[in-house]
Amino acid sequence: MAVFVSGRGSNLQALIEGIAEHGIPAEIALVVSNKPEALALERAERHGIPTAVFSPADFADQDAFADALLKRLYETEIDLICLAGFTLILPYRLLAAFPQRIINIHPSLLPAFGGKGMYGMHVHRAVLASGAKYSGATVHIVTEEIDGGPIICQEVVPVEDDDTPETLAQRVLEVEHRLYPRALQLMVEDALEINGLRTRIKQRAD
Repeated sequence: MAVFVSGRGSNLQALIEGIAEHGIPAEIALVVSNKPEALALERAERHGIPTAVFSPADFADQDAFADALLKRLYETEIDLICLAGFTLILPYRLLAAFPQRIINIHPSLLPAFGGKGMYGMHVHRAVLASGAKYSGATVHIVTEEIDGGPIICQEVVPVEDDDTPETLAQRVLEVEHRLYPRALQLMVEDALEINGLRTRIKQRAD
């Protein structure tokens, strides 16, 4: 699998630890960032994981960017992509090359507080401004519709009366770190049935 990052990489760390602690049959073979200064790249290197930087500004156009990125993913024999705080919208060709094999974690209970421009602290500010009593985290399959793909799993986080965007963000992040490895395990063990936007865990034949 490859993990795409743009920032600190705390969810990358959660995936690394989740794979080790829960025996998830997955290997992070590549960490990709669009920002050479991303601290997540240093985190990956400390764990001996190969890294690569692909910034659209370094390429003539979107097609050249997609070509280079796909070439590296194919060379590394990637089967699954996890977006972990990745701030770019993926090119369509990447989505087409990995149908239902790209997942993302989002800091709200989708479909609420999702879509273009809704990431990071923008989400938590919007939750508080709305007066919502609950927020949470969602792992979903990535499609052309931003934050609109089938939901793999979610977990609720109550909004406290004295919450600030920062305190809410911290509590949601703690949930993200538990939720993402769980979603990864469902994906790599092919335990998920997808029917349109609805998903369910397959019944095991014991």
